[in-house]
This record gives sequence, C-alpha cells and structure tokens, in this order.
Amino acid sequence: MSEHLKRFGTFGGVFVPNFLTIIGVIFFLRAGWMVGNTGFVGGLLLVCLANSISVATALSLSAIATNMHVKAGGAYYLVSRSLGLEIGGSIGLPLYFSQALSVALYIMGFTESLVALMPFLPERIVSAIVCVGLLVLAYKGADVALKAQYIILGLLGLALLSFFTGSSETEHELMSFGTYAEGHDFWSVFAIYFPAVTGIMAGLSMSGDLKEPKKNIPRGTLAAVGVTFAIYLFQVYWFCHNADLEQLRSDNMIIETIASLGFLIYIGIWAATLSSALGSLVAAPRTMQALAADGVLPAFLGRGTGPANEPRTATLATFLIAEASILLVDLDMLAPVITMFFLTTYGVTNLVAGMERVVGNPSFRPRFRVHWAVSLLGAAGCFWVMFLINAQATVIALAIVAVIYAVLKRRSISGTWGDLRSGIWFAALRFCLLKLEQSGSHPRNWKPNLMVFSAGTASHAHLLELAGWLGQEKGLTTIMTLLPGDVHAQLADGSARQIQEKLDVYLEGRELTAFAKAVAVEDFYEGARVVAQSHGIGALRSNLALFGWSDSETKAEVFASLVRDFVHLKTSVILLKHDEQRGFGRRRQIDVWWGGLEHNGSLMVLLAHMVSLSDEWRGCKVRLLQVATEQGDLRRSERELAHMLEDARIRAMPCILPPCEDGASIQEVIRRESAAADLVVLGLRFPEPGREREFMGRMTSFMQDLPTTLLVRSVDIEDIFS
Repeated sequence: MSEHLKRFGTFGGVFVPNFLTIIGVIFFLRAGWMVGNTGFVGGLLLVCLANSISVATALSLSAIATNMHVKAGGAYYLVSRSLGLEIGGSIGLPLYFSQALSVALYIMGFTESLVALMPFLPERIVSAIVCVGLLVLAYKGADVALKAQYIILGLLGLALLSFFTGSSETEHELMSFGTYAEGHDFWSVFAIYFPAVTGIMAGLSMSGDLKEPKKNIPRGTLAAVGVTFAIYLFQVYWFCHNADLEQLRSDNMIIETIASLGFLIYIGIWAATLSSALGSLVAAPRTMQALAADGVLPAFLGRGTGPANEPRTATLATFLIAEASILLVDLDMLAPVITMFFLTTYGVTNLVAGMERVVGNPSFRPRFRVHWAVSLLGAAGCFWVMFLINAQATVIALAIVAVIYAVLKRRSISGTWGDLRSGIWFAALRFCLLKLEQSGSHPRNWKPNLMVFSAGTASHAHLLELAGWLGQEKGLTTIMTLLPGDVHAQLADGSARQIQEKLDVYLEGRELTAFAKAVAVEDFYEGARVVAQSHGIGALRSNLALFGWSDSETKAEVFASLVRDFVHLKTSVILLKHDEQRGFGRRRQIDVWWGGLEHNGSLMVLLAHMVSLSDEWRGCKVRLLQVATEQGDLRRSERELAHMLEDARIRAMPCILPPCEDGASIQEVIRRESAAADLVVLGLRFPEPGREREFMGRMTSFMQDLPTTLLVRSVDIEDIFS
C-alpha cells in the first residue's frame, strides 16, 4: 500500500478506537457495584491492579511495534513475526473469531438496554437490523467508520460529563473498605471488573492503515490507557463521594442516579456498545486479511478492493458470522471464551517482548525500551487473570489454540521471518552447554553422540540406515561426508556446497533425524582425524564413530591406525561390514558374541539393544553367545550372563556353547552358529603397531562368510549397565 493511502494518525487511528473500546458497559453498569464491595481504598487498589496489566501490555506492545515495520494484521502480525507463523496463526484465528463474535456481543448489549426502555421491541430483530447498519458503515471503508466513531466519542463524552458533574443531595463519608456481597471476595469482584480495562488493541488492528505505525501505536495506545486509567480512578472517588456503599452494591444504575442528566447515561451506554461493535467490525476483517495473506486462511478472504485495499470480502464474512450469532446463538456461554482469547493475545504479546529482552537478540532494538521484568510480569498477570475469571473457559480457549497450532504445524505452513524462536533455542542451548560443562559426565548418562563418516550417500546408505536405528532420537547423529581432493578447488566451484544440499535433501526424504556436513579434505583419513578432534563444543562432543569396513590391502595400514587414533581420542569406534547380497536380512535376529565385560561387551550389547528398539527390528531376537572354556562352566556362565542382562534391564537370550572339542576354531564356531543371523556383533581388538596389514587381512577373511557384521571397539564405558 502506498504511503498516501495510510491515512490515519495517532488520535483517529489508535487513541479513539482504544478509548471507545475501554470505556464500555462495565464502566456504566458494574463499576459502582465494584466500589460498593471494595470501598474507596479497595476500589483504588483494584483499579490500579487491573490497569497494571493493561499498562504492562501497552508497554510491551509499544516495544514490539517500534522494533519492526508493522503491516496489516495488528496483534496477529506482531505475534506471527515474533514467534513464527504456526504460533501466530494459532493466536490470530481465535483472535479473529473473538473480534467477529464481539460484534454480536456488543450489539446484543446495546439492544438489551434499548429493550429495557421499550419492551415491545423484538430483541433479535433489532440486533440484526443494527448489525446491518454497522455493516454499511464498515463496508464503506475505515474512513467512514472512524468518522462515525468521532460522533460516538462525542456522545460518550457527554455521558461522562453528565456523570462527573452530577451529585447526590447529601455528601457521603469516604469508606476505605466495604463489605462484600454474599459469595464474593476481592478476587471474584476483580474478575468481574477486569474486562473494563481490556480493549487496548483496537487501535493496533488498524496497523496497516496508519501513517506511521512505529509512532502512532505506542503514542495512541499509552495515551488511551493513561486517560482511561485516570477516569477510572476518579470514578471510584466520585461514587464514594456521592453514594453509600449499600446503594452502590444494590443499584446497577447508580451512575444514572448520580448523573446531572440521567438520559445521557443511556446514550453513553449505547455509544459504548455501538462504538465497540463498530470497532470490532472494522478490526476483525483486517485480521482476516492478514491471515489470508499468510496462507492461514483461503486467499480469497484477504482480497482487497479500491486504492486503499479495503478488506470488503473479509468484512462481509465477519458480518455473516456476527449476524448468524445474533440470530442463532446464545452468547452468554461464548462471552467468557471471547475474553479468554483477548487475554491470551495480551499474554503472548507480553511474553514476546519479555523473551526478546531475555534472549538478547541483537536485532531487537526497539525505540521504545521496556525492561523484561515488566513484560514477563504482565504475561503472568494475563494468564493468572484468565484462570481467575473463568478456569473452564480458559482451558477451552487454550485447547482451541493448541488444536489450531497442531493443524498449522501439520500443514507445514512456514514464514521466512527471523522470528524469536531461534533466539530462544540459542539461549537455552548456551545455558545447557555451560551447565553440561560444569556438571561433567557419568557413564550412566551415556547416550550415543554419533559421527558417521562416509564418502557419499549412494554408496554408504547402509551406514545411514544403521545410524538411524542407533539414534532413535535419543542421541545426536552427525553425518560427515568427507570429499577428498583439492580443497581450494572444491570450495571455489561450490561442489562441497552442492553435496551438502543433496545430503540435506536425502536425509529429509529418509526422515532421518541427523545433522549433516560435507567437508572438503585433502585425504579421507587425515580429514577424519581432524574432524574428530574439532567436532563438537564443550562437553558436547562425539563419543562414537561409525565407519564402513575397508578391505583394501593398500589402505589397511592407514585404516587400522585411524581406529587406534580414535581410541586415543577417547572415541569408541564401530565398523560395519555390509553384506551386499543379504543386507540386513529379515531383521529378525541379532547375535552378539560376548567377550567379557572388561573389553567391548557392554557397548556391544547396548548397541544391539538399541537396534532392536527400532521399528524395523521391533520384535527381533537378540542372542548373547559365549563359548565356555570348560565343560563344567556351562551352567555357571549362563547364570552369570542371565544375571548381567537382568541387572542391565536388557532383553536378550544367553546362549553358552560347549568348548570346541571337534578341533573347530572360534571363527568356524561363529560362522556356524550365526549363519542365520541378520546382524552379527563382534568385539574389535586393538591392532598392534606394524601389524595393521596382517590384522586387517585376517579380519576381512574372517568376515567373508558372515552376515552383515558390526565390529565394536569400546572406550571407557564399562558402567553403562549400572
């Protein structure tokens, strides 16, 4: 929208809508009853407490509004651009319907007071006709609607003047504290009175039509809150000065009795209800227009017409909702839920402003500065008042917000704004990393923080598959794709970046929860050493490395020495020898060959257990096999393994094999017993320096006739079963 079409300033665009919405029915019909219960001092305290929440919200709103270029959508725009589209939409949709239903609520309040004077009028028909009249004003555009509000403001001013120039025949003593009506206390009276100070976002809803939102919104909002706060305080004094507490409690129209011209009070009530209804009928379509523009609602609902982009389609939709509510629905049950949605919006606005300060995003540089404690106390106050007013309605409102959030999340609607959430996660991560560094580590808290080294996704898909089973969203998995070659050339031509993008797409398609990094290196093995030493931050470092088995004789020495170096780095190593023919078979049986707890056994059993918990292996059989050294050791060894598994709380079947009396080697026994297994887990001995080639050749030959095999070299985790 071009600048000359943004035609409203601070007074007409923000102050007037806010003022008219705040000075409402509660001011005329319930404020006297409140003072009659609380007394003069109690009334002042209650008004100050209620307004403190509105003041905090106004300050928070001003801070957010002066930190961004505010467009159409009002509160929805601020929340969605701060907390993301899903949260913004889950707040914005209920906010829109609350605004739309408020039109009906205010109109019916007007009609009830009119019918009280003229009982012969049909209430619903009169309400429906009034709604049509307000539609005509709103449909002609915000200009006409706001000009009509000036007339209403004048009438409301006359009503206020009539009240504050009126008096009783006798002067009454100011009673500091009153006597509460039966069934009420300070907080129940507070809950009834609090809606009187809401309505501070009516002007914000005109954000897309303001000349200078960054100036208009804070100035107009704070001015409206300040002026109405002063009026409410003086109202408490005027009630106590002109009526006794019993009169105030028993006569809901005591304000008319005190007024110099009582009929102006009725005009004031009508002006308050009609102005609130018209303000909601102007504000709600603009919220709908912003929701439609972001894809939360169908695009046709946000269609604007004319040079001012008036949301006439949204205005008609809002009118239909309000009219249907008037004709078909009893709004007594909806009224508290409507209030809850408004308070939810206020609370979230305070929360956004407070968290922006706490997180300390450098991008949060509002011209209007507010301390984070003020905003967070305002948020706490909003949510506290919600439960105070109506706990059941609060639960319903929050449940609706949660359902909308889940639906939007499932639809994968997202925005490209730099919202607050990343700052929150960063602040939380920083805090947790520092605490993790201070607390140290213990084997009982061991989780797989896995590094997977590969040269590409196509040839190492089985490694990523195994990584997915081990990760199970319980630990952290990082896929390190090392790209050997000329590092400078790969960085210059963007090949490393292209591989990174392909890797991200591959992981997303496989729904594998992992971090991915493509790294240009001169040599695969040297690159792996460097990455292992530099990967991680603080105490959050990898404790487990996964490689594919290399059967290359020319690289046997460097591969074996790489395993040794990782052990020196206190990183456990697992090597996967993948059977290209069988793959992972039917995924029904895992054989773990037990070599004793003092070596690799605990990690071997734990890895087998973690794989068995995955969906693909669920229900598989895990066997823990051991060859007895003597015939008489069978029962004792089986009891020891069973006891160990019970203490470890791991489901596996101990299988003790008799000593090899037929001259068969241990390798032959393993081949024979595990021929039907889908995954074999073996311990890996540390290769001695100078004998790497011999060791690698022997292991390659040994595994040639085995199913897919996982070799495990453990480092200092003997107590993970405790």
